[in-house]
Amino acid sequence: MIDLAKDEWEKIKRQIESLQRTLLQSLIPQEKHDNCDVILEVVSGRTTGGDICQQFTKEIFEMYQKFADFKQWTFEILNISPAEYGGLHHAAARISGESVYKHLKFEGGIHRVQRIPETGLSSRMQRIHTGTMTVIVLPQPEEVDIKIDPKDLRIDTFRAKGAGGQSVNTTDSAVRVIHIPTGLSVECQQERSQLQNRNTAIRVLRAKLFQLCLEKDTQQRQTSRNLQVGTRSQSERIRTYNFTQDRVTDHRISHVARDIKEFLSGGEVLEEFINELLKSAEIEALLELVNYNSTKTP
Repeated sequence: MIDLAKDEWEKIKRQIESLQRTLLQSLIPQEKHDNCDVILEVVSGRTTGGDICQQFTKEIFEMYQKFADFKQWTFEILNISPAEYGGLHHAAARISGESVYKHLKFEGGIHRVQRIPETGLSSRMQRIHTGTMTVIVLPQPEEVDIKIDPKDLRIDTFRAKGAGGQSVNTTDSAVRVIHIPTGLSVECQQERSQLQNRNTAIRVLRAKLFQLCLEKDTQQRQTSRNLQVGTRSQSERIRTYNFTQDRVTDHRISHVARDIKEFLSGGEVLEEFINELLKSAEIEALLELVNYNSTKTP
């Protein structure tokens, strides 16, 4: 019997797991858009008072900004709408780098928070409050991927507003672009230039239209077996951040991470969490491939 120290066994175990992962990845075709940049949006949900959701929305947006720094990606803020008590109503950023969409594609959906409000937020009783916010992850397509007929757009302009609703600009520089056939709407007020805001809004709109195509394609490829990691629908509740129990739970794969503060720092804990989602998705993709091939066998 081979006598190895515990740390040597752990090293061998990690090597075996790495080889298994490499073999699994070699069997599964890479998704077409895994190397794309993404547009990431965060949108506050609604509870009584709303400040719980808005503060949580800010924390999640900052988490992804820190994760981008950790991965040495570029994080370019496209639009940001601050809330009255220091949180966010909405924000959007373009994230560029190596395999950005591959790592963030399962982050889209409803994120739920459970916590006792901090001092200064609208809470008269020290009890646990629940709030939600939505993360939207859109692969950023090239212009050739999505063509938009200018006749299908309605473009409105208005004055940019800051926290509390007060105007922050004396000109109508903010832009709202509406895609008439789908009803999709995008606002941008980050820049002082109306033209820059218009171009940014159209870029985000193009990504949203592209996402609709991807969702339709995913539904068409699904078998009768429900996918564990989900369809990447933005309306799907995917994760709960329980501050009182210091725990983050992903409901799709029942994976749990401890130490919320470290999780929100956007470093190794979040990366390990994302890797667990990727592993689960790879196994599902392999099962889908096996199931597809078995149905084609005469």
